[in-house]
Amino acid sequence: MNQWYFNPILAQIGPVQIHWYGIMYAVAFVVAYLYLHYSKHGKSLPLGEDHKDLFLAFVIGAVLVGGRLGYVLFYNLPYYLQNPLKIFAVWEGGMSFHGGLLAVAAVTIWFSKKHKIKLFELSDVECAVAPLGLFFGRLGNFINGELYGRIAPAGSQLCLYFPNDPQNCRYPSQLFEALFEGLLLFLVLWLVRKKYPKKPGMVSCAFLFFYGIFRFFIEFFREPDPQIGFFPGGFTEGQLLCFAMILISIFMGFMIGKQKSSSKKS
Repeated sequence: MNQWYFNPILAQIGPVQIHWYGIMYAVAFVVAYLYLHYSKHGKSLPLGEDHKDLFLAFVIGAVLVGGRLGYVLFYNLPYYLQNPLKIFAVWEGGMSFHGGLLAVAAVTIWFSKKHKIKLFELSDVECAVAPLGLFFGRLGNFINGELYGRIAPAGSQLCLYFPNDPQNCRYPSQLFEALFEGLLLFLVLWLVRKKYPKKPGMVSCAFLFFYGIFRFFIEFFREPDPQIGFFPGGFTEGQLLCFAMILISIFMGFMIGKQKSSSKKS
Protein backbone atom coordinates (compact mmCIF):
# COMPACT_ATOMS: atom_id res chain seq x y z
CA MET A 1 0.00 0.00 0.00
CA ASN A 2 1.14 3.56 -0.70
CA GLN A 3 0.83 4.54 2.93
CA TRP A 4 2.07 7.94 4.04
CA TYR A 5 2.88 8.99 7.54
CA PHE A 6 5.36 11.54 8.87
CA ASN A 7 5.33 12.82 12.42
CA PRO A 8 4.33 16.50 12.09
CA ILE A 9 6.10 17.29 15.38
CA LEU A 10 9.83 17.78 14.96
CA ALA A 11 10.61 18.07 18.67
CA GLN A 12 8.97 18.71 22.01
CA ILE A 13 10.52 20.64 24.89
CA GLY A 14 8.23 20.33 27.90
CA PRO A 15 4.80 21.57 26.83
CA VAL A 16 6.22 23.33 23.76
CA GLN A 17 5.92 21.46 20.46
CA ILE A 18 7.96 22.40 17.40
CA HIS A 19 6.00 21.51 14.27
CA TRP A 20 7.48 20.87 10.86
CA TYR A 21 4.86 23.19 9.38
CA GLY A 22 6.20 26.08 11.46
CA ILE A 23 9.74 25.18 10.41
CA MET A 24 8.69 25.34 6.76
CA TYR A 25 7.24 28.81 7.31
CA ALA A 26 10.51 29.88 8.93
CA VAL A 27 12.54 28.47 6.02
CA ALA A 28 10.32 30.36 3.56
CA PHE A 29 10.91 33.64 5.40
CA VAL A 30 14.67 33.02 5.52
CA VAL A 31 14.68 32.41 1.75
CA ALA A 32 12.78 35.69 1.27
CA TYR A 33 15.35 37.51 3.44
CA LEU A 34 18.27 36.11 1.45
CA TYR A 35 16.61 36.96 -1.86
CA LEU A 36 15.84 40.50 -0.74
CA HIS A 37 19.37 41.19 0.50
CA TYR A 38 21.66 39.14 -1.74
CA SER A 39 20.02 38.52 -5.11
CA LYS A 40 20.64 40.93 -7.96
CA HIS A 41 16.91 41.52 -8.18
CA GLY A 42 16.60 42.30 -4.47
CA LYS A 43 19.62 44.59 -4.50
CA SER A 44 18.00 46.63 -7.26
CA LEU A 45 15.41 47.96 -4.82
CA PRO A 46 16.11 51.58 -3.81
CA LEU A 47 15.96 50.71 -0.12
CA GLY A 48 18.55 50.62 2.62
CA GLU A 49 19.21 47.38 4.47
CA ASP A 50 17.19 48.48 7.51
CA HIS A 51 14.22 49.43 5.38
CA LYS A 52 14.38 46.10 3.59
CA ASP A 53 14.21 44.33 6.96
CA LEU A 54 11.30 46.55 7.99
CA PHE A 55 9.48 45.81 4.76
CA LEU A 56 10.03 42.06 5.16
CA ALA A 57 8.71 42.23 8.74
CA PHE A 58 5.52 43.91 7.51
CA VAL A 59 5.13 41.31 4.76
CA ILE A 60 5.59 38.43 7.20
CA GLY A 61 2.97 39.95 9.49
CA ALA A 62 0.61 40.39 6.54
CA VAL A 63 1.08 36.76 5.46
CA LEU A 64 0.27 35.45 8.93
CA VAL A 65 -2.57 37.79 9.85
CA GLY A 66 -4.06 37.99 6.36
CA GLY A 67 -3.76 34.25 5.85
CA ARG A 68 -5.66 33.58 9.06
CA LEU A 69 -8.35 36.19 8.54
CA GLY A 70 -8.74 35.07 4.92
CA TYR A 71 -9.46 31.53 6.08
CA VAL A 72 -11.98 32.84 8.59
CA LEU A 73 -13.79 35.00 6.01
CA PHE A 74 -13.54 32.81 2.91
CA TYR A 75 -13.79 29.30 4.28
CA ASN A 76 -15.53 29.07 7.67
CA LEU A 77 -17.14 32.38 8.67
CA PRO A 78 -20.33 30.93 10.30
CA TYR A 79 -18.23 28.76 12.62
CA TYR A 80 -15.99 31.63 13.72
CA LEU A 81 -18.95 33.96 14.24
CA GLN A 82 -20.24 31.44 16.75
CA ASN A 83 -16.76 30.81 18.22
CA PRO A 84 -14.86 34.13 17.88
CA LEU A 85 -12.06 33.12 20.25
CA LYS A 86 -11.22 30.24 17.90
CA ILE A 87 -9.95 32.83 15.41
CA PHE A 88 -6.79 33.00 17.51
CA ALA A 89 -6.38 29.20 17.71
CA VAL A 90 -3.91 29.12 14.80
CA TRP A 91 -2.39 25.87 16.09
CA GLU A 92 -5.61 24.14 15.00
CA GLY A 93 -4.83 25.04 11.37
CA GLY A 94 -6.55 27.22 8.84
CA MET A 95 -4.61 29.60 6.59
CA SER A 96 -5.70 31.05 3.26
CA PHE A 97 -3.28 31.93 0.47
CA HIS A 98 -5.72 34.44 -1.00
CA GLY A 99 -6.21 36.16 2.35
CA GLY A 100 -2.45 36.46 2.77
CA LEU A 101 -2.15 37.79 -0.78
CA LEU A 102 -4.69 40.57 -0.16
CA ALA A 103 -2.97 41.58 3.07
CA VAL A 104 0.47 41.62 1.44
CA ALA A 105 -0.89 43.71 -1.44
CA ALA A 106 -2.29 46.26 1.03
CA VAL A 107 0.99 46.43 2.96
CA THR A 108 2.99 46.78 -0.27
CA ILE A 109 0.81 49.66 -1.50
CA TRP A 110 1.12 51.42 1.85
CA PHE A 111 4.89 50.88 2.08
CA SER A 112 5.52 52.07 -1.47
CA LYS A 113 3.63 55.31 -0.82
CA LYS A 114 5.24 55.91 2.56
CA HIS A 115 8.79 55.45 1.23
CA LYS A 116 8.09 56.90 -2.23
CA ILE A 117 9.03 53.75 -4.15
CA LYS A 118 7.32 52.63 -7.32
CA LEU A 119 4.75 50.01 -6.41
CA PHE A 120 5.78 47.50 -9.08
CA GLU A 121 9.43 47.69 -8.01
CA LEU A 122 8.40 46.24 -4.67
CA SER A 123 5.72 43.84 -5.87
CA ASP A 124 7.91 42.35 -8.61
CA VAL A 125 10.56 41.39 -6.06
CA GLU A 126 7.92 39.93 -3.74
CA CYS A 127 6.27 37.93 -6.50
CA ALA A 128 9.59 36.66 -7.86
CA VAL A 129 10.48 34.98 -4.56
CA ALA A 130 6.96 34.07 -3.40
CA PRO A 131 6.88 30.70 -5.26
CA LEU A 132 9.79 29.44 -3.16
CA GLY A 133 7.83 30.27 -0.03
CA LEU A 134 4.81 28.47 -1.47
CA PHE A 135 6.99 25.45 -2.22
CA PHE A 136 8.05 25.08 1.42
CA GLY A 137 4.53 25.82 2.66
CA ARG A 138 3.04 23.02 0.56
CA LEU A 139 5.72 20.62 1.79
CA GLY A 140 4.58 21.57 5.29
CA ASN A 141 0.99 20.71 4.35
CA PHE A 142 2.17 17.33 3.06
CA ILE A 143 4.13 16.53 6.22
CA ASN A 144 1.10 17.48 8.30
CA GLY A 145 -1.08 15.15 6.21
CA GLU A 146 -3.52 18.00 5.58
CA LEU A 147 -5.14 19.56 2.50
CA TYR A 148 -4.78 16.24 0.71
CA GLY A 149 -6.37 15.41 -2.62
CA ARG A 150 -9.52 13.72 -3.74
CA ILE A 151 -9.93 9.96 -3.80
CA ALA A 152 -8.06 8.54 -6.80
CA PRO A 153 -9.52 5.91 -9.15
CA ALA A 154 -8.84 2.28 -8.29
CA GLY A 155 -5.41 1.14 -9.44
CA SER A 156 -3.96 4.64 -9.64
CA GLN A 157 -0.24 4.90 -8.89
CA LEU A 158 -0.49 8.64 -8.12
CA CYS A 159 -2.19 8.29 -4.74
CA LEU A 160 -1.26 7.80 -1.10
CA TYR A 161 -3.02 6.72 2.08
CA PHE A 162 -2.95 9.60 4.56
CA PRO A 163 -3.22 9.02 8.34
CA ASN A 164 -6.43 11.09 8.61
CA ASP A 165 -8.12 8.86 6.02
CA PRO A 166 -6.38 5.46 5.90
CA GLN A 167 -9.27 3.84 3.99
CA ASN A 168 -8.98 5.90 0.81
CA CYS A 169 -6.05 6.37 -1.54
CA ARG A 170 -5.90 10.10 -2.31
CA TYR A 171 -3.93 12.31 -4.65
CA PRO A 172 -0.99 14.05 -2.90
CA SER A 173 -2.26 17.42 -4.16
CA GLN A 174 0.11 19.21 -1.77
CA LEU A 175 3.04 17.88 -3.81
CA PHE A 176 1.32 18.85 -7.07
CA GLU A 177 1.01 22.38 -5.70
CA ALA A 178 4.60 22.43 -4.46
CA LEU A 179 5.77 21.48 -7.94
CA PHE A 180 3.56 23.78 -10.02
CA GLU A 181 2.83 26.74 -7.71
CA GLY A 182 6.34 26.55 -6.30
CA LEU A 183 9.20 25.38 -8.48
CA LEU A 184 7.60 25.71 -11.92
CA LEU A 185 6.11 29.12 -11.13
CA PHE A 186 9.50 30.33 -9.86
CA LEU A 187 11.06 29.29 -13.17
CA VAL A 188 8.30 30.96 -15.21
CA LEU A 189 8.71 34.25 -13.33
CA TRP A 190 12.48 34.10 -13.75
CA LEU A 191 11.98 33.77 -17.51
CA VAL A 192 9.47 36.64 -17.54
CA ARG A 193 11.92 38.86 -15.64
CA LYS A 194 14.68 38.01 -18.12
CA LYS A 195 12.45 38.68 -21.12
CA TYR A 196 11.00 41.96 -19.80
CA PRO A 197 13.74 43.50 -17.62
CA LYS A 198 12.53 47.05 -18.25
CA LYS A 199 8.80 46.48 -17.81
CA PRO A 200 7.92 46.88 -14.12
CA GLY A 201 4.78 45.00 -13.20
CA MET A 202 5.20 42.14 -15.65
CA VAL A 203 6.46 39.77 -12.95
CA SER A 204 3.58 40.70 -10.63
CA CYS A 205 1.08 40.25 -13.46
CA ALA A 206 2.58 36.89 -14.44
CA PHE A 207 2.52 35.72 -10.83
CA LEU A 208 -1.21 36.37 -10.50
CA PHE A 209 -1.98 34.82 -13.88
CA PHE A 210 0.09 31.64 -13.69
CA TYR A 211 -0.61 30.98 -10.01
CA GLY A 212 -4.30 31.32 -10.78
CA ILE A 213 -4.02 28.93 -13.73
CA PHE A 214 -1.94 26.32 -11.89
CA ARG A 215 -4.05 26.40 -8.73
CA PHE A 216 -7.32 26.36 -10.69
CA PHE A 217 -6.46 23.06 -12.38
CA ILE A 218 -4.83 21.46 -9.33
CA GLU A 219 -8.07 22.11 -7.43
CA PHE A 220 -9.61 19.35 -9.56
CA PHE A 221 -7.33 16.95 -7.64
CA ARG A 222 -7.66 18.61 -4.22
CA GLU A 223 -10.38 17.75 -1.72
CA PRO A 224 -12.52 20.85 -1.01
CA ASP A 225 -13.10 21.99 2.56
CA PRO A 226 -15.95 19.85 3.96
CA GLN A 227 -17.83 22.84 5.38
CA ILE A 228 -18.03 24.37 1.88
CA GLY A 229 -17.93 21.51 -0.60
CA PHE A 230 -18.63 22.24 -4.25
CA PHE A 231 -20.33 25.18 -5.91
CA PRO A 232 -22.67 24.77 -8.92
CA GLY A 233 -20.73 23.32 -11.83
CA GLY A 234 -18.44 21.36 -9.51
CA PHE A 235 -16.15 24.30 -8.79
CA THR A 236 -14.48 24.95 -5.44
CA GLU A 237 -13.96 28.10 -3.38
CA GLY A 238 -10.28 28.06 -4.33
CA GLN A 239 -11.14 27.94 -8.03
CA LEU A 240 -13.48 30.92 -7.78
CA LEU A 241 -10.79 32.95 -6.01
CA CYS A 242 -8.20 31.90 -8.60
CA PHE A 243 -10.55 32.89 -11.41
CA ALA A 244 -10.71 36.36 -9.87
CA MET A 245 -6.89 36.42 -9.80
CA ILE A 246 -6.72 35.53 -13.48
CA LEU A 247 -9.16 38.31 -14.41
CA ILE A 248 -7.20 40.85 -12.34
CA SER A 249 -3.93 39.77 -13.97
CA ILE A 250 -5.42 40.19 -17.45
CA PHE A 251 -6.63 43.68 -16.54
CA MET A 252 -3.19 44.51 -15.09
CA GLY A 253 -1.45 43.26 -18.21
CA PHE A 254 -3.73 45.40 -20.37
CA MET A 255 -3.01 48.50 -18.25
CA ILE A 256 0.76 47.87 -18.26
CA GLY A 257 0.74 47.47 -22.02
CA LYS A 258 -1.38 50.60 -22.41
CA GLN A 259 1.03 52.64 -20.31
CA LYS A 260 3.97 51.51 -22.41
CA SER A 261 2.12 52.31 -25.60
CA SER A 262 1.22 55.77 -24.31
CA SER A 263 4.81 56.49 -23.30
CA LYS A 264 6.06 55.51 -26.75
CA LYS A 265 3.56 57.82 -28.45
CA SER A 266 4.53 60.77 -26.27
